[in-house]
Amino acid sequence: MSAGLAWDGGRHPGWPARLGPLRVAAGVVALRPPKLFDASVWSRLRLRDQAYLEEWEPTAVDGWDERNAALAWPGQWSSLKALARRGQALPFVITVDGRLAGQITVGNIVRGSLRSAWVGYWVAADLARGGVATAAVALVVDHCFGAAGLHRLEATVRPENAASLRVLAKAGFREEGLFLRYLDVAGGWRDHLCFAMTAEEAAPEGLVRRLVARGFARTA
Repeated sequence: MSAGLAWDGGRHPGWPARLGPLRVAAGVVALRPPKLFDASVWSRLRLRDQAYLEEWEPTAVDGWDERNAALAWPGQWSSLKALARRGQALPFVITVDGRLAGQITVGNIVRGSLRSAWVGYWVAADLARGGVATAAVALVVDHCFGAAGLHRLEATVRPENAASLRVLAKAGFREEGLFLRYLDVAGGWRDHLCFAMTAEEAAPEGLVRRLVARGFARTA
């Protein structure tokens, strides 16, 4: 096993965990591990917001309705839990005022001398521009650079996704370059901008304190 993939086993650093709360315009944001009984609410949001979400998410062989039906959730939940237990992911449900409002996942965790991962998220359409995604990103980044022991996080986003670009800018991610025809999204190979942040860039105060200091959030 290479140094970049080495992990000493045992409990996944930083998992399981509950993060927050943090108050933003849309309400009180918190993160928790996904649960099996999230199925019905998760499915309702995903099906309702198809037009809003499908434009930015990877193309799947099965249809949107099938992939986001309540019956599809147990398999996804089981896979996320298995990845977390193997130390390969940090999956969270985003809640606003205690209600499921989206997901944020830290995936492809590589330990050893790299200690890197990517972060991806989605938030319900009716909570867009309410500061929810920005708060979730800040909470998870601080956790990754703290308890989870990571050093670098990446996020990729289509240049056309203005909302997600604003989230990453507020959080303090820097643009590193353009990945041409990077992912099959909405039925075609789409360019994506790559953003990144290292632990040194988040130090010493962390992203949550920065958001609070800039008036984007309040501790709840």
